[in-house]
Amino acid sequence: MANKIKYGLKNVYYAVATIAADNSATYGEPVAFPGAVNLSLDAEGETSTFWADNIAYYITNTNNGYTGSLEMARVTDSFAADVLGEITDTAGLTYEVQDTEPVHFALLFQFEGDEKATRHVIYNCVASRPSVSGATKEDTIEPQTETIDITATSVYVSGIGKNVVKARTPEDSTSYDTFFTTVKLPA
Repeated sequence: MANKIKYGLKNVYYAVATIAADNSATYGEPVAFPGAVNLSLDAEGETSTFWADNIAYYITNTNNGYTGSLEMARVTDSFAADVLGEITDTAGLTYEVQDTEPVHFALLFQFEGDEKATRHVIYNCVASRPSVSGATKEDTIEPQTETIDITATSVYVSGIGKNVVKARTPEDSTSYDTFFTTVKLPA
């Protein structure tokens, strides 16, 4: 039976990508990114209509990926180093470097469902630095989260000769159990 609903974001991972000149990608091993609070990605692209013979003669949609945000309990030190380019010196101080080039990565995650979780991968993401904010402690401790903006586009997969943006594993997929061990590309 298929899921009727989805809820609950969890099992967020990232895998650093190396993007080749032809826009194909190779990925490092996925790294756990614990503390997922919210993921909100909006589809980017437009619908274009060509009118002829007094009708919508040809309609096309462009898929320009996604933009949005990932809210986490806190951005982990490994994500800050691997993706945001922060460096740590021998004294243990971590530095944000001004001229860091964007590091591309795949974002892997799952949404729970009433039957079984659906796992997703978005292949070519770049992230912004989180804002710096905090608040004083009052009668109770109110956790402060961190949010990174994400822009996601496609990668070229030569095996199918197409650009792909994302993939998901339905609950009956053969790659379901090993989904978070490597970034799966179309065969």
